[in-house]
Amino acid sequence: MMHIDVSSVLRQTLSCELYSNLVTRPTGAAVRTQIEALLADTRERSLTVIDFSHVGMIDYSCADEVVAKLLLRYAAEERDDREAYFLFRGVTEDHWDAIEAVLERHTLALVLESADGASAHIGGIVNDREREAWNKVYEMGRTAPADLASATGSPTADCARTLATLHRRRLLMRLDGDYVAVGGLADARV
Repeated sequence: MMHIDVSSVLRQTLSCELYSNLVTRPTGAAVRTQIEALLADTRERSLTVIDFSHVGMIDYSCADEVVAKLLLRYAAEERDDREAYFLFRGVTEDHWDAIEAVLERHTLALVLESADGASAHIGGIVNDREREAWNKVYEMGRTAPADLASATGSPTADCARTLATLHRRRLLMRLDGDYVAVGGLADARV
């Protein structure tokens, strides 16, 4: 697992130790470029924590550059070279307004970790069936489609399709035929 402190990347990018606000599209693009450079050496399957804990504020244009474009490039598309998964940490309500707007604009979703690191949930654009399935997989740990079907009373084929969709969107990781919720990997006996 890789941990990227966005505030640290921002300060290095701007060569200013006192700056902690993500504002302007060029700043967001520069920060995303640095994050992508850090991700360039990751292996076939990676989980990266994108930590906003020390970011004072983020505007819409930076949220679009740093969050949406990162998800569009690595998480929302099928890629031949690797599977990238992201867990967003330290996102405050002030950050969320801008991030939520770009997720809605691009029809994206992500996994958010609670401030204390004790839990995670999905945010962004998901339907009720996807949210219910993700929550159940997070609760159960490592889960196969038949296990989800048994737990929810839904047909196995429907569960398999929903799990595959959540995996394609990089909200679930697939491991040997089972699924694990991003954000629940520590407890899933990976």
